[in-house]
Amino acid sequence: MDNQSVCVLGGGSFGTALANIMANNGHQVSQWMRNEEQVEEINLTGLNSRYLPNAPLHRELLATNNLEEAIRASDTIFVSIPSKSFEQVVERIKPLLTPEKILISTTKGFNPSRFELMSDILRRNGVSDRIGVLSGPNLAKEIAAGQLTGSVIASEDDDLRETVIELLKSRTFRVYENHDSKGVELAGALKNIYAIVCGLAKAKKVGENTMAMIMTRSLAEMSRFAVHFGANPMTFLGLAGMGDLIATCTSPLSRNYRVGFALGSGEELEKAIGAIGEVAEGVNTLRMVVEEADKHGLYMPLASGLYKLIFDNASLDSLIGTLMTGEQKWDVEFATAGVNRNE
Repeated sequence: MDNQSVCVLGGGSFGTALANIMANNGHQVSQWMRNEEQVEEINLTGLNSRYLPNAPLHRELLATNNLEEAIRASDTIFVSIPSKSFEQVVERIKPLLTPEKILISTTKGFNPSRFELMSDILRRNGVSDRIGVLSGPNLAKEIAAGQLTGSVIASEDDDLRETVIELLKSRTFRVYENHDSKGVELAGALKNIYAIVCGLAKAKKVGENTMAMIMTRSLAEMSRFAVHFGANPMTFLGLAGMGDLIATCTSPLSRNYRVGFALGSGEELEKAIGAIGEVAEGVNTLRMVVEEADKHGLYMPLASGLYKLIFDNASLDSLIGTLMTGEQKWDVEFATAGVNRNE
């Protein structure tokens, strides 16, 4: 693959880790961010001390404030902007796009103002329809430290998937492919809810059997919700589904897990979120998902129980109790398609 011109939008930890991999692969990489001090620091010292303090960056990685220049010069654009600012930044880049430019979302979550995924926001650009989603168990600090990591690029565009795989290929980072953008993206958004549940449970020192049960039933809820909106249930057995769920439900590096752990330790929600210092998407996602589940009659006892715990002052015991008294009977419901459920 010839050297490509790439732009990463966003100065956070994951965007920086991706930009660094691609710069190490010899590609011309610019990383756009609003913060001028952050731009100066990266360009002068080769460090993004706020988000990846222990990861020296490749000297050819160029941080910039100039959005127009970065977009115009790039063949592929990774949008690594927090969900609350995602739409605003995409609106800014619309006039700069051309039909051949590739747009990749790496953001896990929903548009805070409506039930809409990040790729849906990208598809409204009206110029390029070359759109993909990158997701997986991708804790940025581990990627930056060279820990072996797998991710998934999802798109119907075969050339797009191949381009992203080649851009990010390294000895420590491997990208697999999937056609199911909807499933991959919903998995990345939904697991944030269940990371909060697992953080809560861990703070309460539940057993490993309980943790395994919570994670497995979480996966069932995630796939039930996603399949209703057109996803393939098999996607949830892969890195973007089960893989990401395991990573975020067991790791103190996960912001949402830490919010749950703080709540389980008796902190109030605002204090718990404030203490994390980075955006935890799970709380916003929870509001939206429970609302949609209620609207469509989808059975999601863990999500609903967490909602009641956070917003209606229900007890943690009542949340865990839903696992033991819920109406769900089948272990793997998609495996029972065509089976007489009255047997």
